[in-house]
Amino acid sequence: MKVENAVLPPMAQAMEFFGAPEDGPFVMVNLLKFKPKAEYADGSDAHLTGREAYARYGQEVAKLVQELGGKVRYSGEVTGLMIGEVEDLWDMVALAEYPSLAAFREMAMSPAMHAIEHHRVAGLAGQLNIKTKPAG
Repeated sequence: MKVENAVLPPMAQAMEFFGAPEDGPFVMVNLLKFKPKAEYADGSDAHLTGREAYARYGQEVAKLVQELGGKVRYSGEVTGLMIGEVEDLWDMVALAEYPSLAAFREMAMSPAMHAIEHHRVAGLAGQLNIKTKPAG
């Protein structure tokens, strides 16, 4: 199994994701890996860790998720691995519930998201976003 963290999706992957049929509410599993130090494009806030920069984004994106009718279900530190093997564990896991793909797309493309995206880019070394649906 190949695992490749990324900060932004390639255009083809984003088009495929957002072009999928609408199938109602879903939970996005976010596996997050932080940079040791924040890397803002303008060189500001070099004293912050990647985790601290991402926390700025996380605080604001949680508000956006709630405004569209979703909720952050869980957020926590990765503290160990019981089964399997990976070269490098993720630092944090977050679960966010969205009412629909359309709502998620609206949020992702919004001016409010654009205004906070630089914190995410400054703080993340990479991540996986996994869309899930309830079983049964």
